[in-house]
Amino acid sequence: MGSFNEETNLVEKVCQIYEKISKLETLKPSKDVNTLFTQLVLTCIPPCTINIANLPENIQETRSKLIKLCGEAEGHLEAHYSTILASFPNPLNHLDVFPYYSNYLKLSQLEFDILKQHYSSEPDVVPKRVAFVGSGPLPLTSIVLASYHLKDTFFHNYDIDHSANLMASRLVSPDPDLSKRMLFHSIDIMEVTDELKEYDVIFLAALVGMDISDKVKVIQHLAKYMAPGSILMLRSAHGARAFLYPVVEPEDLQGFKVLSIFHPQDEVINSVVIARKNPETVEVDHIHHHHQLGIGSLQMLSSRCKYCDFQTFNNPLNQMNIVDELAMDE
Repeated sequence: MGSFNEETNLVEKVCQIYEKISKLETLKPSKDVNTLFTQLVLTCIPPCTINIANLPENIQETRSKLIKLCGEAEGHLEAHYSTILASFPNPLNHLDVFPYYSNYLKLSQLEFDILKQHYSSEPDVVPKRVAFVGSGPLPLTSIVLASYHLKDTFFHNYDIDHSANLMASRLVSPDPDLSKRMLFHSIDIMEVTDELKEYDVIFLAALVGMDISDKVKVIQHLAKYMAPGSILMLRSAHGARAFLYPVVEPEDLQGFKVLSIFHPQDEVINSVVIARKNPETVEVDHIHHHHQLGIGSLQMLSSRCKYCDFQTFNNPLNQMNIVDELAMDE
């Protein structure tokens, strides 16, 4: 009963915050906006057993609207701080003015550790070309990975918004190293085809496809055009954090072999999913995708995967819940 009451209180509080956010005139950074989104995040961060899929339809609709509002607010926040950073002669020396920069340092360290574990059996082999889809006006993941972890890798950042790419490119253009290794492409990723085969790793931002059906379409497109054996890294959400970001389930990744799913339990919000493109191209029926999967596919996934104990990586996250879905035998 205690758990049920906790979940009921959580949903009520989230809905109350949503009502206040939905009445704001603008979602650009301000005292009211910052206060409400801080309350929302603090409400959703604590570990929670809530199963978002079991919530009633009206709550699902509220959650869907809330995710879109979170995405819009996040876009405004990044644009705001990208503009501030661009005012410095060397913007990359001042990234810590962004209030969540430390979270990006932790998340990038985590993603690098996960990637390193699964990318190659040889420890010194790293990806040469990486794409980040949905990089936005403040491409901190690409910047941190390129600066600290993948220092010889070329990063291709894709965003549908040309103005976001202009803002992002202003941050790296003064840097003699990153300006050579970081490129920006203003295009809808659904229009990018054969070029996707050139990347060893593709990152898919949490807010690309804020509706899961749209995200699945992007995943299907990547499955069609990515090189066999290449890596896809996605951000998902777990527990109450699913009120903030879409949830990517293993069955959404048709055409890929899920390697691991990681659920941080500290201030880093996003779960991390890593998957490998299947050796052969898999054609997926876009229209009937979810209907064809159903329970049978979940049982198939379970029977083909081996689940190991929780693992701890050499990264700065102190509290982690890591569910490792190890790859099936080649």
